Amino acid sequence: MATLSETYACVPTTERGRGILISGDSKSNNILYCTARSVIIRNLDNPLQVSVYGEHAYPVTVARYSPNGEWIASADVSGTVRIWGTHNDYVLKNEFRVLSGRIDDLQWSQDGMRIVACGDGKGKSLVRAFMWDSGSTVGDFDGHSRRVLSCAFKPTRPFRIVTCGEDFLANFYEGPPFKFSMSIRDHSNFVNCVRFSPDGSKFITVSSDRKGIIYDGKAGSKLGELSAEDGHKGSIYAVSWSPDSKQVLTVSADKSAKVWDILEDGSGTVNKTLACTESSGVEDMLVGCLWLNDHLLTVSLGGTIYLYSAKDLDKSPLSLSGHMKNVTVLTLLSRSEKMLLSSSYDGVIIRWIPGIGYGGKYEETKQFGLIKLLAAGEEEIITAGFDNKVYRVPLLGDNFGPAEHVDVGSQPKDLSLALNSPQFVLIAIESGIVLLNGSKIVSTKQLGFVVTASAISPDGSEAIVGGQDGKLHIYSVSGDTVTEESVLEKHRGAISVIRYSPDVSMFASADLNREAVVWDRASKEVKLNNMLFHTARVNCLAWSPDSSLVATGSLDTCVIIYEIGKPAANRRTVKGAHLGGVYGLTFIDQERVVSSGEDGCVRVWSLVSE
Repeated sequence: MATLSETYACVPTTERGRGILISGDSKSNNILYCTARSVIIRNLDNPLQVSVYGEHAYPVTVARYSPNGEWIASADVSGTVRIWGTHNDYVLKNEFRVLSGRIDDLQWSQDGMRIVACGDGKGKSLVRAFMWDSGSTVGDFDGHSRRVLSCAFKPTRPFRIVTCGEDFLANFYEGPPFKFSMSIRDHSNFVNCVRFSPDGSKFITVSSDRKGIIYDGKAGSKLGELSAEDGHKGSIYAVSWSPDSKQVLTVSADKSAKVWDILEDGSGTVNKTLACTESSGVEDMLVGCLWLNDHLLTVSLGGTIYLYSAKDLDKSPLSLSGHMKNVTVLTLLSRSEKMLLSSSYDGVIIRWIPGIGYGGKYEETKQFGLIKLLAAGEEEIITAGFDNKVYRVPLLGDNFGPAEHVDVGSQPKDLSLALNSPQFVLIAIESGIVLLNGSKIVSTKQLGFVVTASAISPDGSEAIVGGQDGKLHIYSVSGDTVTEESVLEKHRGAISVIRYSPDVSMFASADLNREAVVWDRASKEVKLNNMLFHTARVNCLAWSPDSSLVATGSLDTCVIIYEIGKPAANRRTVKGAHLGGVYGLTFIDQERVVSSGEDGCVRVWSLVSE
């Protein structure tokens, strides 16, 4: 069997100019955030403990625990709310179509019986409150003319609901059944977030006009404002109360987070400013926050989560980052130090340390643009994207040296590095292959068939090229001369990936017709066949360090591990490894294989039988 030992989670999907929602459960210290069609459940005491709920048909916008922690309500851009259990494989309790457009926020009532949701839609239906078990509407929510960005349910009786949005208004409703009581017109720009204090005595609204205003929880009358002195210099996107209702945490486009003391009269003064970063990039704007027990959490536009301790705000935060998009390449950077490198097609390259998780992000990647292909040597990485350029980038400790690039004249389809002679790189382009020595092209060969994949042997003396026609062409390489030696025919689909075994006695190939084959390099005979257990194309494959295991990853979301010398039927299968498909695979050692995929996550699987 293969068991999941660690997950390096993807980060929340963010949007410029908008706040995002992170919510939590005070009993378990779990947080919820949304990325693409998934809800990520992550434990703050052990951030490698991650689970993913992926049952929505559309991108998810918000998810919240019920007050008793037993249920989660999550909502998406189609206006649908799903209510599911936190145990027993996330069994679905109910699904309701609540609004005709995107849902931006939802909140449970403290008794767990009602849910209010708000967002975008047609006509007046921008807010709706309903019973969690039947979906029947409990109230009438007039008063907004534009998208409603946030809503809050008073946690104590008498119940109240406050909503706010892009029409610069906050509306106050009494109930249940809820009826419009009054509009609050104290802001001069989008009102981005509204939250009641845990004791229900007050609520606060924050806005793009840089103000935070505090109101009486029962009557809705204004009490005071957050002080402009030391205040935010940009839009305030989100706010969260401390568990004792005496402080709030705010985050802003000015890249700072602030902890405020809320006084009895309703005014607020800055207690502490939390600056996350010295850099000046747009992705350092802060767009989300949460105060959960002793944890203060902020989220940047780039998706990085910063975790502070409420007991010691001077202590540097723990930063948790990851990918936001499909992780297409995964490689072991150094076998001795066991460091992993992953890249997603949006150009983000991240280091991971097994057992620890996030090990840092390479910041200089913007110079390469989008990344489609990546190979790593001991001292450099080679990348290629969607233009005709191949970059050679020296690794200098935790960052990159100045990159050299070479134009290969056509978009690269595959690239591989001769590990023992790392100056040699083989680039596959649609019409043939290009051989690089350093950053110079030493040979370009037109091959007369459509090339789809390639590999070069570690010593640089042999190249295998796979075609659209399913054939493997083997070439000897000497200096700048490339000579065809043989053609192997076994595949019934275009070749998608080729990899030499670490001991170079074998190589493995896989195709778009879901089959993989292991070949003996000397005799060119098939060493392991009938590897036909995927139900969709094979995207990636990897060898274990001692060449005894080969793993394949597929669009069908599965990883399959085969043992050389045993029938393919004796395979080990990881089902549902990555929602949307597996795109990257590598072994850390004989006992651990790592996969990455469409869901933006990287997972470590243990092959040791318990």
